[in-house]
Amino acid sequence: MAVYAVGGNALSNPSLTGGAAKSAADNVMFSVLEDVVDLLEAGLRVVLTHGNGPQVGEMLLMEEALYDRRAVSNDDAPMPEGLDHWVAATQGTLGHDIATRLDNTLRRRGRHEQVATLLTRVEVSSLDPAFSQPTKPIGPVIDDLDAVPKSWSIGVTNRDTGPRRVVASPMPISIIDSDAIEALLSAGAVVLCGGGGGIPVVAEKGGIKGVEAVIDKDRVSSLLATSLKADYLFISTAVDSIMLNFGEDDESKIPQLSVENAKRHLADGQFPVGSMGPKVEAMLFAKESRPGMKVILCKPGDAIGAMRGELGTNIIS
Repeated sequence: MAVYAVGGNALSNPSLTGGAAKSAADNVMFSVLEDVVDLLEAGLRVVLTHGNGPQVGEMLLMEEALYDRRAVSNDDAPMPEGLDHWVAATQGTLGHDIATRLDNTLRRRGRHEQVATLLTRVEVSSLDPAFSQPTKPIGPVIDDLDAVPKSWSIGVTNRDTGPRRVVASPMPISIIDSDAIEALLSAGAVVLCGGGGGIPVVAEKGGIKGVEAVIDKDRVSSLLATSLKADYLFISTAVDSIMLNFGEDDESKIPQLSVENAKRHLADGQFPVGSMGPKVEAMLFAKESRPGMKVILCKPGDAIGAMRGELGTNIIS
């Protein structure tokens, strides 16, 4: 079985707009879906997860703008629902789009599997320090920093894009709907779940409640792969491998990265927070939790080549 994670930036690049953004997203999604069917044809069951950073930020912006307009004329304007609601909403909108495309790809390639999209809740701790140290970029690149509300936290997490709003990204503790995911897999479905890192909830007396956060989808994918005892974890991203000195003149690809060296490079700052850092940390968690799992980072479209060790980066013990 394989867990395959695709980033929200791949679905909607925050540095592009209009037709360029749609064209780029369509090309990436085509490669992602071909990877999924290739993995099915290699005899693997597949769970597909996805990010939502650009999309959830845009929806939150729309809600806040609507609240501001209503508040001018109405003192009783309802408060914004919050990030957990918009993570749930993007699970639905992106899940519908991805599932529809995947259904069409499966039929085109003569496959019989059904695609099941599952609204997925993920438990986090209310005491997680991430709530006071936001790092997760959401929404579009900010062109005018002077127009940013004072309540926002701003970060530059990728030198190729620019400043974006950042929010809390607590560590996932458990996937509440994991039994349902396993049941759908057992029924032969391709399962689309954990969208946007899952809907963040905390446990409290009497049940659970949603919280203001966006969980990193790679960390959730790693937890999911571990709990499902997956054979493979694929982290698909815009670069074709993990690199040292990324963006510098001496940039170099790493075809294989040991757990020991990955930890050393993390400590040295090679893999920044909000960018490659969480991906490497998620991959390390999966590899150390299940040493027999193949843990791979690659570009969409490269999954089979990465399985053979010809492309991407493999994490080794």
